[in-house]
Amino acid sequence: MEIDREDGRTPNQLRPLACSRNILHRSHGSASWSQGDTKVLAAVYGPKAGTKKNENPEKACFEVIWKPKTGQIGKVEKEYEMILKRTIQSICVLTVNPNTTTSVIIQVVHDDGSLLPCAINAACAALVDAGIPMKHLAVAICCCLADNGYAVLDPNKLEEKKMTALAYLVFPNTTLSVLPEGSSLVEGEPVEHGIITSVTHGVMSVDDYFLCVENGRAATASLSAFFRKNFQQSQRDSSKAG
Repeated sequence: MEIDREDGRTPNQLRPLACSRNILHRSHGSASWSQGDTKVLAAVYGPKAGTKKNENPEKACFEVIWKPKTGQIGKVEKEYEMILKRTIQSICVLTVNPNTTTSVIIQVVHDDGSLLPCAINAACAALVDAGIPMKHLAVAICCCLADNGYAVLDPNKLEEKKMTALAYLVFPNTTLSVLPEGSSLVEGEPVEHGIITSVTHGVMSVDDYFLCVENGRAATASLSAFFRKNFQQSQRDSSKAG
């Protein structure tokens, strides 16, 4: 059974992607990321000496500050900050710069759906731009469930409101693009078979959840290819500038 999407996309088709890095001159790393009309800016400051209260001084510390397009930060934004911080801690090497704090600032430019995955992708690109040591990159995607049980990827704002449930999923980037040869196995399993972050809203069955995971993981190939192409282009541009 097919599902009609108002923008003409197929259920598993992502919106057009765009990413620019090194766009803010006073930050140590920055990036803009857009998926369709959803756009987010991410800026990285640090690492700076010292850690926050209740943080382990023997490891690198990260803080995330979420700035909405308008108005004050609320409960949802606080949740986004927590999810993003835990995701960053999972993909970064925390033992390289112990007793330091790195700040990641997220500025929402426009929200037309799938905002949190867009912010995670922007933050990942900004961390790379800042040269923060990372175990691997990560790619984030949103998968929604319609009333008929059909799953759609990368929903816009209107689609999100119509769906019965959604899942924010973060996967490791494909090992071929980010890890050296011979390091693709973690406890006998390929890294890309894992999942870094999973957040659900609404009610879905276990089967529906695994359908979202399956569809989301399938979409990571195109996201990883986009990341790789964008970073390679940035490296070539830097070489020419040098």
